[in-house]
Amino acid sequence: MMDQGIIVKVSGPLVVADKMKNARMYDVVRVSEQRLVGEIIEIHGDLASIQVYEETGGIGPGEPVYLTGQPLSVELGPGLIESIYDGIQRPLDVIQKKVGDFLLRGVDAPGLSREKKWPFKPLKKPGDKVMSGDIIGEVPETELVMHRIMIPPGVQGEIVSIEEGEFTVEEPVCQVKDAEGNTRDISMMQRWPVRIPRPYVKKLAPLEPLITGQRVVDTFFPVAKGGTACVPGPFGSGKTVIQHQLAKWSDADIIIYVGCGERGNEMTDVLMEFPELLDPRSGKPLMKRTVLIANTSNMPVAAREASVYTGITLGEYFRDMGFKVALMADSTSRWAEAMREISGRLEEMPGEEGYPAYLGTRIAEFYERSGRVICAGSDGREGSLTTIGAVSPPGGDLSDPVVQATLRVVKVFWSLEDKLAYQRHFPAISWLNSYSLYTENLDDYFRNEVHEDFAALRQKAIRLLQQEAELSEIVKLVGIDALSPSDRLILETSRSLREDFLHQNAFHEIDTYCSLEKCYRLLKLILTLHDKSEQLLHEGIPFKEIQAMKVRETIARARYVDEHELDKMDEIHREIEEESQKFIDEGE
Repeated sequence: MMDQGIIVKVSGPLVVADKMKNARMYDVVRVSEQRLVGEIIEIHGDLASIQVYEETGGIGPGEPVYLTGQPLSVELGPGLIESIYDGIQRPLDVIQKKVGDFLLRGVDAPGLSREKKWPFKPLKKPGDKVMSGDIIGEVPETELVMHRIMIPPGVQGEIVSIEEGEFTVEEPVCQVKDAEGNTRDISMMQRWPVRIPRPYVKKLAPLEPLITGQRVVDTFFPVAKGGTACVPGPFGSGKTVIQHQLAKWSDADIIIYVGCGERGNEMTDVLMEFPELLDPRSGKPLMKRTVLIANTSNMPVAAREASVYTGITLGEYFRDMGFKVALMADSTSRWAEAMREISGRLEEMPGEEGYPAYLGTRIAEFYERSGRVICAGSDGREGSLTTIGAVSPPGGDLSDPVVQATLRVVKVFWSLEDKLAYQRHFPAISWLNSYSLYTENLDDYFRNEVHEDFAALRQKAIRLLQQEAELSEIVKLVGIDALSPSDRLILETSRSLREDFLHQNAFHEIDTYCSLEKCYRLLKLILTLHDKSEQLLHEGIPFKEIQAMKVRETIARARYVDEHELDKMDEIHREIEEESQKFIDEGE
């Protein structure tokens, strides 16, 4: 018979139960006869505090609490890709068929289908020695993802039997005999506790960029594969649009999108768009490589914590197969608010602004699970998990404890500014406040894969934009006519950098995605024109004439050049040369 306790107190998502002497921290319990999912977060003697991941209205003292003896875990195996889960890995499409459009309390459904049969193709044979993490077979999960079936952590030995055929996730596909002679069945499904990081052999330095197709990110503030980034910004500055853009176009093999406490309509956008959008590399729908975890603002607050941990555990699982995974968490502020609420109800001593004192530790533990690693197993394969978290500080205040705790851990900071968003400049990433600590690590990659002067161009462009900021202050005081022609040229080039390079239309079929090659060519055009204009100024050509050069219009339209027609950029280079030469010839 299942152990059970008795509810003595209910305070929103926090339930306190007595007679819980066999309870352990972070075990899952079922609360009341409705069997709501909860997790033990504090134990005092026989009293256990439980955070309940479902609505607790109508539940009162005297009702039972059933112990399961298991930690909060996720099911890992074929069937994850294309799924839409809530925070505790209940498949929302399955539940909709079961109970309709509204998620009723106590409804349960397994994370992976028990009926569906998957075609398993073995890669090992009887007699092979295997260790935990070794790939024993493959399952074509979607057209874009070949799911690799691995030996679970803690298992090693010799394969006794392995079969090809169609199996459900629970049926054994392989038997392994350990050193003591015990035989263990291996199925295609693993279970893993969400709060424990999955094991790997070694962490490696991140040396390759996650190419996102967003010019301001890839050129100025790149994030490495296996890196961490945060996108803080006030309401309306475009955090969600950036997260969507990164989920759509980044060159990761697998995308995990966690909608953590954001508005339902934003999650709806993802659900409507992703099946329609095509992956730029394969031409197949993006959903074929995506897992969605929907935990919107009107769902129970406590489940936000579960959704974040569920997402990162799924990411680690695909990383262990050797995939490059990108996890989008939108937004970690909502998770922090859930922590604050539970902490308040537990009557813990509050930290800054009422957040719990352990806020920084929890955020650090979350981001530290990302990385580029040598995966467990004998083949030494590499995998990476890149984590990008949106932060929603009240009023865009960057001194907010959640922003500060995040900035202490992450290596890339994309600062969104409402001022830029109101000027219709998207992405509204501030080029003056943002930074990336990966640029030095990635310079060799850009030098070898794009062009040897890529880093020099980037530094020159950033320097011009910083000079523009200083000159703008002078212009406000004394007007633009007080500036020298060379200073006015800096303002003109910076305007081109802002409007023609950093501005990118997420809803334009060509401009929504920009390859590194196109980024380089576009930046080269703008800076070549700047250099030529400087020469013309030295030759005595009036600034007004240089400003009126026709090629400026052509460069402004260059971002709409298709990826397959980048040779047109060379024609614009020739146009710059010809128009500059014409000025010099006329001057003589």
